[in-house]
Formats: sequence, C-alpha cells, structure tokens
Amino acid sequence: MPSFIHPSCPSATSLTNIVLLCTRTRCPYSSATGMQKIQTREGKVLDMANQKEGGLVEALWERLVNAALRRDRTGEAGGGGGGCPGEGRDIDDILRAADELQANDPVIARILCEHAYSLEQKLDPNSESVSVLQFRTGLMSVIKQRDEKREVETINRSQDINRLQGFYQRYREKNNVDTLKEEEKQLCESGAFTDEYVSKEIFEELKHANDSDAAMSHEDTVAYNIVPFDAPVTANATTAFCEVQAAVTALKYFPGLPKLPAEFPLPATRNADMLDFLHYIFGFQRDSVSNQREHIILLLSNEQSRLNIPGETEHKLDDAAVSNVFLKSLDNYIKCLEAISGEKKLLYLSLYFLIWGEAANIRFLPECLCYIFHHMVREMDEILRQQVARPAESCRPVDSCGSEDDVSFLDHVISPLYEVVSAEAFNNGNGRVPHSAWRNYDDFNEYFWSLQSFELGWPWRTSSSFFQKPRPRAKFELKPGREKHRGKTSFVEHRTFLHLYHSFHRLWIFLAMTFQALAIVAFNEKSLASRKTLREILSLGPTYVVMKFSKSVLDVFMMYGAYSTTRRLAVYRMFLRLIWFGLASVFISFLYVRALQEDSKPNSDSVVFTLYVIVIAIYGGVQFFFGVLMRIPACHNIANKCDGWTVVRFFKWMWRQERHYVGRGMYLLFWLVVLSAKFSFAYFLQIEPLVSPTRMIVKHGNYNALTVASLWAPVASIYLLDIHIFYTLVSAFLGFFLGVRDRLGKGPYVALPFSQIRSLEEIHKQFKKFPGAFMRALHVPITNRSWDPSHEVVDKKNRVEAAHFAPFWNQIIKCLREEDYITDFEMDLLLMPKNYGSRLVQWPLFLLSSKILLATEIAAESKSQEEIVKRIEKDVYMKYAVEEVYYSLERVLITTLEAEGKIWVDRIFRDIRTSITMRTIHLDFTLKKLSLVITRVTALLGVLKENETPENAAAVTKALQDLYDVMRLDILAVDIRGHYDTWNLLTRASNEGRLFTKLNWPKDPEMKALVKRLYSLLTIKDSTAPHVPRNLEARRRLQFFTNSLFMDVPQPKPVHQMLSFSVFTPYCSEVVLYSMAELTKRNEDGISILFYLQKIYPDEWKNFLARIGKDENALEGDLHNERDILELRFWASYRGQTLARTVRGMMYYRKALMLQSYLERKAGKDEESTLYVNDPTDAEGFELSPEARAQADLKFTYVVTCQMYGRQKEDQKPEAADIALLMQRNEALRISYIDVVDTLKEGKSHKEYYSKLVKADIDGKDKEIYSIRLPGDPKLGQGKAENLNHAIVFTRGNAVQTIDMNQDNYFEEALKMRNILEEFDRDHGIRPPTILGVREHVFTGSVSSLASFMSSQETSFVTLGQRVLAKPLKIRMHYGHSDVFDRVFHITRGGISKASRVINASEDIFAGFNSILRQGNITHHEYIQVGKGRDVGLNQIALFEGKVAGGNGEQVLSRDVYRLGQLLDFFRMMSFYFTTVGFYFCTMLTVLTLYIFLYGKAYLAFSRVGATIRERAILVNNTALSAALSAQFLFQIGVFTAVPMILGFILEQGFLQAIVSFTAMQFQLCTVFFTFSIGTRAHYFGRTLLHGGASVCQQYKTTGRGFVVKHIKFSENYRLYSRSHFVKGMEVILLLVVYLACGNDEAGSVSYILLTVSSCFLAFSWLFAPYLFNLSGFERQKVVEDFKEWTKWLFHRGGGIGVEGAESWEAWWEDELYGVVYKLNVHGSDTSFAVYGWSWAAFAVILVIFKVFAFIQKISVSFRLVRRFIQGLALLVSLAGIIVAVVLTELSVTDIFACVLAFLPTGWGVLSIACAWKPTIKRIGMWESVRSLARLYDAGMGMLIFLPVALFSLFPFVSTFRHV
Repeated sequence: MPSFIHPSCPSATSLTNIVLLCTRTRCPYSSATGMQKIQTREGKVLDMANQKEGGLVEALWERLVNAALRRDRTGEAGGGGGGCPGEGRDIDDILRAADELQANDPVIARILCEHAYSLEQKLDPNSESVSVLQFRTGLMSVIKQRDEKREVETINRSQDINRLQGFYQRYREKNNVDTLKEEEKQLCESGAFTDEYVSKEIFEELKHANDSDAAMSHEDTVAYNIVPFDAPVTANATTAFCEVQAAVTALKYFPGLPKLPAEFPLPATRNADMLDFLHYIFGFQRDSVSNQREHIILLLSNEQSRLNIPGETEHKLDDAAVSNVFLKSLDNYIKCLEAISGEKKLLYLSLYFLIWGEAANIRFLPECLCYIFHHMVREMDEILRQQVARPAESCRPVDSCGSEDDVSFLDHVISPLYEVVSAEAFNNGNGRVPHSAWRNYDDFNEYFWSLQSFELGWPWRTSSSFFQKPRPRAKFELKPGREKHRGKTSFVEHRTFLHLYHSFHRLWIFLAMTFQALAIVAFNEKSLASRKTLREILSLGPTYVVMKFSKSVLDVFMMYGAYSTTRRLAVYRMFLRLIWFGLASVFISFLYVRALQEDSKPNSDSVVFTLYVIVIAIYGGVQFFFGVLMRIPACHNIANKCDGWTVVRFFKWMWRQERHYVGRGMYLLFWLVVLSAKFSFAYFLQIEPLVSPTRMIVKHGNYNALTVASLWAPVASIYLLDIHIFYTLVSAFLGFFLGVRDRLGKGPYVALPFSQIRSLEEIHKQFKKFPGAFMRALHVPITNRSWDPSHEVVDKKNRVEAAHFAPFWNQIIKCLREEDYITDFEMDLLLMPKNYGSRLVQWPLFLLSSKILLATEIAAESKSQEEIVKRIEKDVYMKYAVEEVYYSLERVLITTLEAEGKIWVDRIFRDIRTSITMRTIHLDFTLKKLSLVITRVTALLGVLKENETPENAAAVTKALQDLYDVMRLDILAVDIRGHYDTWNLLTRASNEGRLFTKLNWPKDPEMKALVKRLYSLLTIKDSTAPHVPRNLEARRRLQFFTNSLFMDVPQPKPVHQMLSFSVFTPYCSEVVLYSMAELTKRNEDGISILFYLQKIYPDEWKNFLARIGKDENALEGDLHNERDILELRFWASYRGQTLARTVRGMMYYRKALMLQSYLERKAGKDEESTLYVNDPTDAEGFELSPEARAQADLKFTYVVTCQMYGRQKEDQKPEAADIALLMQRNEALRISYIDVVDTLKEGKSHKEYYSKLVKADIDGKDKEIYSIRLPGDPKLGQGKAENLNHAIVFTRGNAVQTIDMNQDNYFEEALKMRNILEEFDRDHGIRPPTILGVREHVFTGSVSSLASFMSSQETSFVTLGQRVLAKPLKIRMHYGHSDVFDRVFHITRGGISKASRVINASEDIFAGFNSILRQGNITHHEYIQVGKGRDVGLNQIALFEGKVAGGNGEQVLSRDVYRLGQLLDFFRMMSFYFTTVGFYFCTMLTVLTLYIFLYGKAYLAFSRVGATIRERAILVNNTALSAALSAQFLFQIGVFTAVPMILGFILEQGFLQAIVSFTAMQFQLCTVFFTFSIGTRAHYFGRTLLHGGASVCQQYKTTGRGFVVKHIKFSENYRLYSRSHFVKGMEVILLLVVYLACGNDEAGSVSYILLTVSSCFLAFSWLFAPYLFNLSGFERQKVVEDFKEWTKWLFHRGGGIGVEGAESWEAWWEDELYGVVYKLNVHGSDTSFAVYGWSWAAFAVILVIFKVFAFIQKISVSFRLVRRFIQGLALLVSLAGIIVAVVLTELSVTDIFACVLAFLPTGWGVLSIACAWKPTIKRIGMWESVRSLARLYDAGMGMLIFLPVALFSLFPFVSTFRHV
C-alpha cells in the first residue's frame, strides 16, 4: 500500500463513500475557476432526490462515522465497511467528486483520491496488465501533483476523520438536511409522494435537462470577465459580496425611466437596468454595454467598500459612493452637478462611460468627448420626459424614417470624427510630412476648447470645415497641396531650433542678461562705483526689451498656419504684444542711446538719462513687486481664482504667464545654490581671465572680430552648458541626503544615518525587528488578539508579530525557490516556523546556526550560572536557540517515550528547572561534559526524523540508553536521595532493559517537523548558514524588502477596503516564450542562448535541475518528457526580457492579494476560518480559497494588449500558442487584441476592426469575453499609444499601473501594492497625486559590461534623480515604466499617453506633461520596486538612445513643452528644462563646444594670431590667457556627470563597495561607453530638430530585448555609426592634425597635449567603441571575414527598389542622404584673394580629372584599350604637373600633404551641397561622379578605422579582450 494510505486513518474507506454520496446529492462548494460545474443541471432533480434520500444518507453517515470512530479507538486497520457502495463501480464517481472538490476543499479531494487508489489496489492487486499499471501510475501522478501544491509540511492524515466530519456538518447546515428530513416525514405521512412517483419525476427531469443542455446558459458557457452578471446560476464568489450586489441594485431600472419596448432583447437571467435604457436609445454595442456595466459596477462597489460602513444589512449603495465616483469621472466636464438625484448621477455616469468605451481613437480627444456628452445628455433629458423610450436622433441616419434598425452611436457619432482624423493621419507621409501640414490629435481636441466648436451642431453638421478631409498626398510628395486646407489649432509645430528660445525665453533672457552683467563687472572691476559702470549696467534694459520683442516676433511666426482656427482674441493679443514690445524696444533703446550721447557731452544735465533711469526703475519695480507678491500662496491662489475676469487674464497674459507655482523654501534654496555656484564659476574662471587678454589684443592694434570671437565663443558656450552640470552635482548630493533620510524611516529602529540593510550581516542583526516593522508597515492593524495565551506584554506582542509575519516571509522564500534563486537546503534554513501557540518566538534556522555549540562551550568555560546567562544573553539569537532547544527537546522526549522513560525525562527536566531557580546549575550538573549530551541527542534525533522501521526503533532505543548513561554517569551531580524511589524505579527498568522499549514514534507532521528542526539546530555549522542565500539576486531582493520595512510607508487598509487597480502591458511581436530551437541554436562560435544562460547563471541552473528532479550535471539533452522541456523553456524565458517573465511578475499581485485577504478573513473570524483549527496565521490552501480569489479579482485586473494576437493566430505563429499557454497558466490574465474581419459592403471587400478581450476557458481554449467594433484601423499614430488606447476600456479599478514588456515584479514587492495605493489619499501638497512614481531595478546588469553600465546609469536616474525631481522640485514626469496612474483622472483627460505621429515619438512622457498641465501632481516612492530590463548590446543601446534623443527633439517642437515653459514659475521651469529637452540640448552643446574650440584654434593658427597672442602674453607675464585657453575642456568628457553614479553606489552599496564598483567600471572602459553615448544623443537630437525623427523611430522598432551572443560585422557597425560618430570623429582628428601642423610650436607642445587630450579621447571613443565592445572584435579570423564582407558591401553595384541598405552601399547611401591655403609655403606672405581663387581652380581641376576617370568607366568593352590609355595619360599628366610645380615653384612635399588635408573637408562640403541639390546635380549629369566621390570617402574612412582593428588582431593577447 502506498505511503499516503496511513494506518492512523482507519475510517477513510467508509467516510469517503459518504462524501461521495454527498457530492452525488448536492455538493455545497464551488470553485473560482474551471470547477464551477458542481452546481449541475440536475439541480431541480436533486432537490427532489434530497427529500427522498435525505434519511438514507443521514442514517448511513451516522452509522459509518460511529463505526469508524469505534475502529479508530480499537486500532483496527482501515478498510471498506459493510453497506458501502460497491468499490469497483465507485472509483470513477470518487474521482469525479475529488475533481469537483479540489478547488474548494483540497483536503477532502486528497482523501477521495487516496481512497480511490486503495479501492483500485483491492480490485486486482496482482494484475500486471499494461492498462492497469497505466491507470495506477496516472492516478499516483495526479495525487502527487496535488500534494505538491500544498504547503511544504508533511500531510497530517491523522486528522482526516475530523475533516470528514466537518465536511458533512457543513453540508448539513448549507443544504438544510434537518429541514428536508422534516418535510420528507410530512410528505410520507400525507402519502403525496410514493417511490414510484418520485422515480418517474426524477427520470423526466433528467431527460428534460439532457435535451435542453445545448440551450442552457451556465456560468461556464456565458462569457464573463470578472463578475458573471448574465449567468443563470453562478458559483463565482464575486457575486456574493454585498458591495457588488449593492452596485447592481443601484443600476436597476428606476421608475422615472421611460419603458423599453417589449421586443428589446434582454437576458432571461436579469432585469433591465439603466445601461439597457442607454443601449436602446443611443445604439451602443451590446458587448460595449456589458463591458461598461462591469466597469461601473466595480467602480461603485470598490468605492462602497472604501467607505467601510459598519453593520450593512441591506444591499444599498451609499450616496457618498455614488457622488465620489460621479464627481471624479465627470470632473473634466463640470463640477456643479451635486444637486441632481442619485439615479440621475448614475445615469449620467453610465452615459459618459458608454461614450468613452466606444469612442476608439476619439478617446484621445477628451474635450470632444465632453462635447458629445453635453449634447447627448440634453438629448437624453428630452427622452426622459416621455413615457416610452425612443432612439435618439443623433444616432440614426437622416433618412431612417423612424427605423430602429440603424441606430448606432459608433456609425453616426464616432465614425464621422474618426474618418477626418484618419484622413489627416494617413496624409502625414508616415511622419515625413512637416507637422504644420496636417492636423494631429491635439489640433482636433483643442478645437473643442472654444465656443467655435458649437458650429458643428448636433447631430454633426458634416458640411463644416472641421470635417473637411485633405487631398490624399502622392507617395513621395512631402509638400502640402494647394487645395483648401483646414489649419492647425492654437499651435503649429514648425521644425526649427528656435522653439528652444520660444518655449524657454525667460531662461535665455536671464542667462544673457546675467552674462552681460558679469562681463560689465569684470571689465569695470576697479571702478564699480563709477558712473560709467552704472551706465553700462543700465544697458540691460535694452537687452531685455529686445529679447522680449524677439519672443513676440517668434510668437507671430510660429503661429503661421493656425490663424484661421485660432480665437480672434488670442490673435489680437499676440499682435498687441508684438507692437507693445516693438515700441518698447525702440523707445528704451532710443532713450539709452540718447543718454549715452548726452552723458558724453561736457556739462550735460542728463535729463534723458534721468528719464531712462525712471522708466527702467518703474518697469523693474512693478515686475519685482508682482513677482514677490505672486510668491505668497494666498495671493497666488487669489490670482488664479480671478482668471475668469477678462482684465486679469489679459494682464497676466501680457506680462506674467506663470500659473503652476509650487515654490517653497527648500525648492528655492536648491536653485539659489545652483545659480550661485554657476555664476561664481563663470565669473572667476571664465569671464575675468579673458578681460586682460582681450584688452591686450585691442591695445596692441591686433583687433580682429574673429580673433575676439575665437576667444570668447567657447566661454559663452560653456556658460550656457555648465548650469546643467551644476544642477547635476547639486541634485546628486541632495538626492543622496534625501535617500539617507528616507531609508531611515520614522521608526526607532536605526540610530545611525548609514545603517541601512544592505548586506547579509545586517539582515542577521536586524531580523528580530522585522516582524514588528512588518506589522507596522505592511499589515493591517490587529483588533482582536484574544486567541493568544496570556503572557507578559512584550513577549506576547513579539509572538503575535512573529506569528503574523511568518506566513508572508515563508511565501517570499518559497517564491525565491520557485524562481530557482535558492536551493532546497537554503529554503529550509530561511523558512520561519508558524509561531502560533508557541511558548517563545522561533526564528529561521539560518539565524540560529552553531548557536547551541557555542552555548555549550560557554557553559563548559563559565564558573557560575550568572556568567553563563550573561554571556549567552549577549547574543540574542543564542538565547533564543538555547530556549527553543530546551523546550523542544523536552516536548519531543515526553511525546516519544512511555512509562518509565517518560518518568525519567520528567525527572531530569524538573531537576534542571529547580537548579536554574536555585542558581546552582553549574553545581548540580557537570557542564564541562555537556557536549556529550549534545552528541547523544543529535544521534537520537537523527534516527527519529526518519520513518519508523524495526531497525530504526532499535537504534532509537540504543541512542536513548546512551543518553541515559551519559546523563547518569557524566552529567548529573545533583543529590538524588530526595527522589530515591523514582531513581530506583528507573535503575531497575534500565537494568531489565525495558526503560526505553515503549516508544511513540513521531508520526504527526507537526511533531516530525519539530524533530527535524531540532536536529538542524544541533547540526548546522556556522560556515553554511551565514552565507544563505548565496545567490546575489536573492540577497538583493531580501535586503531591499527588509530595508523598506523601516521606511515611511502609509498604513495599508484591508484588502476589501483598498483601492482597486489594473496592470496594463503593451505587446507587439516580441518574444513571449523561448522555444527549444531558439535556445539551442548555435551561432558561428558554437554558443547558444541556453549555453550562455547556463554560464552566467550557474547556480540557478543547478537549482532548476534539482527542482525538476534531475542531477545537477544533467544537460538539456537529458530532458525528454514534455513537462521538463516546458519548464526549461520557462526557466530560460524568466531570465530574458520576455512576456512570460512580465506576466509571472505581475500575477504576483494577485497571489499577494489572495494571501492577504485569506489571512485577514481568518483573523476576522469569518465563516471560512472555522474550517481550520483556529490558527489565524495558517496560510495553507490560500490559493484555493474561493473568497480570497474572488476578492483578489475584484481588486486586481491584468490586461496584456497584444494587438497582433489575432493575426498571429491566423498565421499559426508560435507566439500565439505561447500567449495561449500563458492564459492557461494564469486564470486572471486577460488578452486584448485587434481582430480584422473581411466583409462585403456595397459589393466591395471591406475590412472591419474589432477590439476583443479573451481569456482561457476550462479547456484551455480562448474564450471571447467582449468584441467591440471599431470605426476603422486603430493604428493612426504611434503604435504603442494606439495599442494601449484600444484596450484601456477593458481595465478596471481606481488605478492602473503601466508595465512594459521588458519588466518584472517580485512577490515581496507585490505585498506593498496596498501601501502605495494609499498614497493617492495622502497629503502631497495642494493637489492630490495623479501619478505615483515607482522605483525600478534594472535586472539585466549582470548580463554584460555594457548592460552593467546602462544599469548603473539608469539606477542613478531612477533613484537620486527622480527623488529630487519629485521633491523638492515637484517636476517629475512619467518616463514610460511602472508608474501608477490615477486611472479615472487620466481616462477622462485623454489617456495615459499621446499618439500623434512622430511628434509624440516618446509617447509616455506626454502623459506626465498632460497631468501637470491639467493640474495633476506626480510623486515618487522608493519603498517599492519593480524589475526592468535594458538593452544589453552596443547597437541595441545606441538605437534605443537614438530613439529617446529623437523623441526629445520632437518634444522641443510640441505644444506641451511650450505651455509648460510658459506657465511654470521660473525655477520650476528651469527644473523642467534641465531634466527633459535641456539635458539633450546641453549634451549637443558639449559636442558643439568641442567644434567651436577647435575651429577657433584652427583660425588662430591659420591667421598666425594665436602665436602672437602667446608671445605677447609671455612678454607681459600674463598667464590669465593661458588659463582661459585651457579651461574649455574641463567638462568635455563629462567628468562631473559621474558624480551621481558614485553617490548612488555609496548610498546603495556602502563607501568601500562603491569605490570598488566604480573602479571596476573604469577598467571595463565605462568612460569610453559614456563618451560614445554623448555622440549618440547629440547626433539624433540635432538631426531630429533639423530633419525629423521618423527614421530613427522606424529603425529602432522592437530591438534590444535579446541576448547578444554573436559578433557584429564591421559593415553593420559602419552603417549604423558612420554619420553619427565616425564622420564627427574624423573631423575632430583632422582639426587636431591641422592645429598640430599649423598652429603648434615647440614651446607649446605641452599646452597642445593638455588642450587636446579630451578631444583625442572623445574621437577615439567615437571611432573605436563599436569594436572594443564587440564580441570577438579583435579575433583575427573574424577581422578577415569582416573585411571581405565590408568590401563586398562597399563595391556592390546597384540600389533602387528591393535592395536593402545591408546589401549595397549605394542603397544605404541613398537612405542616408541628408580656408587653409594661406598657411602653405608656396604663397609666402601673400594673403590676397587671388591665392584663394587659385586654390579653388586647383580643386576644380581635380574634379575634372575625377570626372574623366568616372566617365571612361562607361566606355564599352571594345574600347578598353582606349580607356586604359586615357587613364594612364591623365595620371602621368597629373604627376608631371605636380613635379613641375615642386621644381619650378616654392611648392614643397609638405605643401602637397597639406593640400590633401585641406581638400578632404572641402570635398566633403561639396559632397554635402551636392546631396542637398540632388535634382539639379542629376540634370547636369554629375550625380554618378558625386556618388563615386561619396563611395571614395566612405572607403577611405572605413579603411582608416579598420586598419587599427586589423593591426591589433595580429596580437593574440588582444583577441582575448572582448566585451559581451
């Protein structure tokens, strides 16, 4: 018999048959998933059968239970009892009953399965047939799989009979067995029913049920999402919650509504409600109505549960719940509808969400939805006045003639809008057409901001110009047509750099005026108090008004294209500002010039100067006064409230536009520090050192504007740049100190500022505080602790906290084991005992290792009991270990021994307690030999933990005898005469050999676990436990979780009161689950992804093999069965950036909620807690609890929007099967996708688009829940945003967390979700939060060195950076990951992203812009984290950074950035600028500063002014000029930008570890990588601003998610980085060479090195980083192959249609189309223009020769000889000409090389001009020459880059240098 049929449960056979009868009759349970068939269609029949069979079941049950109890007392073996149903025929029925009960009562299901197995064994115990053996094996596997889902502890089968009794008692109570018996008795007495009659009725009912089975609408066949409203009979526990029932009742059809027509279809399972009424009159789609019904009910029910109204007896929705949801949902429409009734509020609410749910792409136009809602409400109010409902006129065609068939909200309200939006979107040339030539979503939405929108009427007046569609553009036509075109609205996104000034003009005015003031002070340093200095300072007035005037001019020009649609008042104000500042500029400048003229005259009275001073003082005083006044919160609020007044709004618009002011003390102090440092640096190290050299240049008559500009231009550039550097430094230090403060929390746990938990040692030291911190931070307050025994208050509190902490901690550890981060042994060490009902707190074993051995040594060395106690109590865990061993050993021995043995144990422990009390323990016992006792006890426990066998029983007896002898002979020193009789009895029993013969072997699971733990306490060595867990990721997670317990975390509410939320993940076509083919496919080096993973995660691979029962040395080829292969695929996928990993992580939210809800319900003493042995901390079976599952489903929804899932299913792609598999494994997972259906419309093929939501049914197939027809293709703009928009209607709850497909989550972090949701109700300033920022951990940092660089860079931003942005700067935005949105706030204001083509390339950040502009508040919280993957290869990283940089370039053009730049107060505007577009502009400015400096140096060298300046500086002993010339590159490679990363390391890892990490990164060439990234960001940001960003967005696509295990070809790197890095790097090198050759002398060589070292490093990084960070980048064979492949690509002829850039240089080049001579010796000292002209003549001759060579290539083969003759002749003539020139003139060989050096940039310039004039060049026949010249340049540049790589590949030691 199998081991699970335990003899201690003799009544299993009898009782399971009774359970079978119960399930045959009417099972009282239900399942939350696929086991809901328990309430079967035979319900009516069974009701009748119950009356007939109730007495039989009752009698049989009582008889068998009594017999089982009787056998249990007498110890008889279990077996089948008489009167039971036949064993053979009942096996199928027993298994069926087990399946039905599995989800709700797995214990009973387990008993049934085991009983079925025992019956099968009895039927044919000796059979060896294949079928029987297969049946037995299958049944055994089922039982084992079910047992594996249970807790780790051994199953306690001794309590099976009690569980069966409890099952039947609950059955009796739920099914009213007593009442049925009484009714049966009365029926029998009346003779109304006879046996024959009942049998006939049962047969007829069964026949009727079978015949109508196809028409039945059970819960399993009715599609539903969370709550099955339309199911006739539901076993889903969600419908049982009173708040859900109250919400359903509130939506019922109230008397004031007009009646629906009789023919209106309604489900038979429910009555009509408000949404049915709206469905009828407006023609909403049925599935859309069902979707919004559930949405509204869940919103209302969650709001009701938040109110926590005590004593709810009626299912009535509270008015406060209705008002709260109503006001928040319609806040964007109106805020003054509080007076209407509750029914009207619900009706309006339902109408709005029905409009929103079917609006498709129009959801991006929130004000348009308000317009539609406004008119539909008015239309509905008219219908409400009637008795019978009728369809609305706006949703019917004009010629419908009253027909109700064509009523459609989608067709007649949304489709007209969609068609014009779609026409504009498809006319943008896939992003290539200028933004000013077409209307985007913002243009359409802002049209509804004005009263002009009412000209559209209701129903729509489609003849309006608003609905005018543009003429379809030709394929390659980029310019707008000449037809009448509806203009932009409010704003035009012209592509120009001037947007930076236009949006942030206040910043540039401030910097320009400050620079002017500092320069004036520097030039007048010795006469600051003079009138001349004052006069120069007052020149700031004209500067200010002129710059304001330039801003007004830009306002006028930037609005070109939107005048026709802009409000006239706004246009008038714009021109009024232009006129005002124009006149002010003229007037102020005129006054200042006249003042200067008068002041220069002798004896002038300076009247004009006085007038000028008065005007400036008045204007400045008024500005200053109002500026200070507006900084007072009360005045600022009053001004905002007066915005409705036209006069106030006019003056605020004319002069001050700041509205969103949040400045406080720390906020202002931050910027005062930054600006003070910036201006001090600028004055003392930049401006002042150049004053004397400038004067010297002018004084000595060498005044040249270009010379002065060459000196001052780099200073001005750095002046604009360094403010960002100082911002970075100050924010890094502030973020560091804020982080130190935040990590301390507010509890009294940590005394020192740097005592965060960031190591295993800290976890060991602080673990005893974790339960208390957990209870305060993550657990709801405990109101009832009466179950705990009364002890001292502190000890009781500690035990209670430990008992409640244990189930959560244990589940965290089990999740770590399931994820293969720890071993089984480590899991045993980390698990914490339940601690329920224990006398003391029991800690995990890893804290108590070797404590007993150390305590034994202390006891042996100490001379008194006081010394023993004192030394042991120094180590608190040693004290706990000693106490636990003492009490546990006593319990084990007392339980195990009988008779005299138990007496001996009792006597020993009594003596020990007496000695402790008398403080004579060291006298009564020989403690020096205590180690002997430990040895004997260890031996005893080592046998007891095994199963009972005769050999083990004998071994236990011997071990006990040895222990007895040691205690009697070696340990006991106490006088035994006081207990002479007892010891005499024990001695006699020992001599007779019966002292330990009677044993009660530990069989109870609890006792066996106690023996095992006690054995571990005595045997685990100190060398093992302190390093548990060994896995670094497991350590990091535990450290962060435990550290977060001491942070400032809001108190969570119970699960049923918490805010509900959704998680939302967009998916396109990335990897869902790695296939075996992908994992085992080897590259050219023989490396597969699986092999790569095994090498970088060796410990996790071994843990995985152990988990599936394989040897740790097994290979993937040893996995044969499908289950192991599937587990392998998941193991690998969980270590990549796959959808499977994201889904697993997000589903931890549901698991955490189920655990929290389950334990809260048990602690609350609800009926579910009575099913167990009154242990409110026992979490066993929480995942199978229907109530816990239902509660989690009400609070959590997970939707993955896989827009291409439908197409993937049609094409039978593996991604579709993998997504279906994820749905099967995660029952709460919902998949949304776009389904395209081909239909016939008016005889033509027509595509219809549907937004669908599916889940997995009980058979594992897709079950369609909702199918909502769309007006057309939803992808009109940015794909990700459109993907999110179509599926957002399927989300639920008050909040939504946006999760990208490359993210992860952890169970321990999911426990904190309740806490962060409470932040929405926490005080965060004037406005409540609308977006909650969440910390992110980059989990790809260990994949490669590049990945670690990205991880470190990202970590410094998401911690230090965002910490400061959120507080004190209050300017944090949404950056695309893991933030938690106020869902209702955002879905009523345009959604969680913007989707206009190209302009919203960085679609996520616009959600933050939108939130701030709509008076939202964004916070950041670091006590919770989610995982995030980053790109791991250089090419992937470059494309991603290019996409982000291009997105920021598009942001510069956007109206959101413009409005934020205008409306934010000055300091908040600067914070916004330097953390968004300003960061990329400063990066680009860093590169431009390099060029400014080098070209300035080149000019000084060519003009020979530089040497003159140096010589004169030396002569006058002036070193200031040298300092100024050397200061430009202090920030060139961004040395100071590494400070945030270093501070982040210190904060997270500690000082020493931070230094080690940063040093290691330097050896891995992180500086090269970061310098290379500067070039990437600068190139794509500038390119996007100038030419557009569509190309890089298309190039990026979905790259960056895989592992880099292959070598990147040279040609691929060249194509990617040629224009962004290589050309610029070559230009820098060329300038350095020119400067070295022409501008440097022997005395300046050191200066040259100092000035150019950073430039050389930058050029080196840009040219060779792609090959330094390339796998096998210097391997000789790879280099040879790369050269062959590159030359083949370079000289491949042909481009055109169908040829990709990767195949041909010509195709790639087509896609990429986008003075020196005076230094030569030949001219001597001649500087005339003739020399310059002759140089161009020489260049023209070279071009002619090149053209000759290019032309003769086309001569036919027959003239080959002529072709070669002409080529040779031209070559000889050229060489002869050069030789003659060298001989006859002063031209030297050096001059020839200088000419070549000079012609290189000249040729590149000519080539660039030719590309820009491509049509003209083609017409004159020079295009082939241009292309040949371009090929020559690329060939030369490629060779210059390739040669060093090839050279290093010759050395074997270099080939080992690789970066993966």
